[in-house]
Amino acid sequence: MKITILLAVLLSAGVVRAQDDLSKQLLTVKRIYVDRLTGGETAAQMRDLIIASIHGARLYVLTENQERADAVLRGAAEDLIYTDQFASSDSVDLRSAVNTGNRSIRTSSGVRSLSVGVGDKESTDIKERKHEALATVRLVNKDGDVIWSTTQESNGAKFRGASADVADKITRQLTADVERVRAGR
Repeated sequence: MKITILLAVLLSAGVVRAQDDLSKQLLTVKRIYVDRLTGGETAAQMRDLIIASIHGARLYVLTENQERADAVLRGAAEDLIYTDQFASSDSVDLRSAVNTGNRSIRTSSGVRSLSVGVGDKESTDIKERKHEALATVRLVNKDGDVIWSTTQESNGAKFRGASADVADKITRQLTADVERVRAGR
């Protein structure tokens, strides 16, 4: 039993050490190729936004030639525009009636009647247009090992769309992780 636990601890330490060694490759990468992202027509636009964002950070040289790249950025992206609809209806209704009457052939007839009716109805129908973007990307070295990955999503920022915000979040995460690896050296 002790041997099994010791073996499990040693193997997990090896996996953590191997991942640390891979993340250190972020410092050796100089040139990146951004591959086509899966996810539909909007994925091509997201790829262009990611390229522009990484280029603006001046963290790596971007290339259109995959053979010259030290690493490839791959992944999937989606940009959705949809309408969120909420509908509700409430109503209150109160009715009451009272009738009394006497009828006789020889005497005059008297009829009394009282009727009350109250009603209220309220309906709400809200349609809201929403914009949501999501991207999951990974940086893969020439051996096919994943040296970095992230998933980012956005409903849009104050002054930019959801896709541009996701591209910026990816770049900020990559920059922060590179700085973390540099500081850990």
